[in-house]
Amino acid sequence: MKMWISFASMAFMFISILLIYLSRFKLKGIFKVIVSVFAYLFMILAGLIILFVVFTGPVSE
Repeated sequence: MKMWISFASMAFMFISILLIYLSRFKLKGIFKVIVSVFAYLFMILAGLIILFVVFTGPVSE
């Protein structure tokens, strides 16, 4: 189960990289701010998920 959670975290990181690129180089005005806020929220969420996965440690099933 943790493997799939960590895959979701990697997907969030990839999405945030694309959104940061989009907001810095392609957008202007209010759209730039909105997209960058979503990008950094995805990055923070991905970091929290990775912290959860790392600190819960291995599980014997």
